Amino acid sequence: MTIDYKHLLVAGGLCSALAISGYSYADTTLTIATVNNSDMIRMQRLAKTFETQHPDIKLNWVVLEENVLRQRLTTDIATQGGQFDVLTIGMYEASLWGAKGWLSPMKDLPASYDIDDVFPSVRDGLSVKGQLYALPFYAESSMTYYRTDLFKAAGLEMPEKPTWTQIADFAGKLTDKSKDQYGLCLRGKAGWGENMALITTVANSFGGSWFNNEWKPQFDSEAWKKALNFYVDNMKKSGPPGASSNGFNENLALFNSGKCAIWVDASVAGSFTMDKTQSKVADSVGFTFAPHETTDKGSAWLYSWALAIPTSSKNQQAAQQFSAWATSKEYAALVAKTDGVANVPPGTRKSTYTDEYLKAAPFAHITLESLKVADPKQTDTKPYVGIQLVTIPEFQAIGTEVGKAFAAALTGQTTADQALVVAQTATERAMKRAGYPKQ
Repeated sequence: MTIDYKHLLVAGGLCSALAISGYSYADTTLTIATVNNSDMIRMQRLAKTFETQHPDIKLNWVVLEENVLRQRLTTDIATQGGQFDVLTIGMYEASLWGAKGWLSPMKDLPASYDIDDVFPSVRDGLSVKGQLYALPFYAESSMTYYRTDLFKAAGLEMPEKPTWTQIADFAGKLTDKSKDQYGLCLRGKAGWGENMALITTVANSFGGSWFNNEWKPQFDSEAWKKALNFYVDNMKKSGPPGASSNGFNENLALFNSGKCAIWVDASVAGSFTMDKTQSKVADSVGFTFAPHETTDKGSAWLYSWALAIPTSSKNQQAAQQFSAWATSKEYAALVAKTDGVANVPPGTRKSTYTDEYLKAAPFAHITLESLKVADPKQTDTKPYVGIQLVTIPEFQAIGTEVGKAFAAALTGQTTADQALVVAQTATERAMKRAGYPKQ
């Protein structure tokens, strides 16, 4: 099975031409806020094709670091500031902001968009009561990246589904700080979507959760104590210096420069670790599932970067036209043609996972299987929706505050146990102030 990319591109061009003839945008300028991840940088570059197809629409890009982007967008949409026409957001914001009426529903998409081709779990994560509020640019779980050459030289073999204990053992054996070779690279930069995304999955795998069914924070539990001490101890032992400043982009750069033996992070990084123009280790990268420990429930996260339109935008139709183009089969075909099949945005569409793509992207099977089993629903022991996050309005502030406490433990300003006390106290205070438990 193969994708006829040429046919898709031609068909997409015809659809765009029809759209132009049917509606004039009178020299509209769309201001698009996005994150500085490599896939979005590519989108910015390839969007010149969209501007050629839509000469009346100009694109103004605001590209920001992840924490800064979230802060800017939250402030703007809560105040109805109207600075942006298209927002790059995740499942957390889509569900909460959609419910508040801050986002425009994604309705009346053209038949060529084929919304049924988008994985149901991704659609559901970007919807409120069945109404879609953002179009997925890519979706991801988390996975383990490792250096096959270093493992072979050390006589080690990575299991298909490693435990965190095994990862720590491998990392210790593969660390040689005199050569700037670090066994384990994990997120340390404070932020609810930065270090807390990773640390929460570690805690989940040790049997922890953010809250119990009475919405009482669980940082004083044995599971969280084991998880955070494990994370801090092994990052100090096997991690790179300055780890508290490292998020997704920084760790990707470290891994690609050959300084990390093992890296656990977003599955979307797969194609970039194989890209010989930016990775020195492209020929010796192995891929496997995210580590588990006492359980595999919540050991790998579920997330999607998606494009949404605030109700405050004065350019609703043009904004939807761009959002649909950038998340379409046509865009996927354009990426395949210009940058290679392995670089097609992953995790959103069934049609992406052809034999051609699976052959070009050896990480694709792990991404697909991880997304299939990722389950963010609330359970008998967990009152909230989310794996690496908690889908309540208060989480953004709480998660960031807790992330700062855990980053301080990583730098040695405090201990892991002291950081957990800070996290428990701060979260209890915030939840009480917000009126939890709510009926």
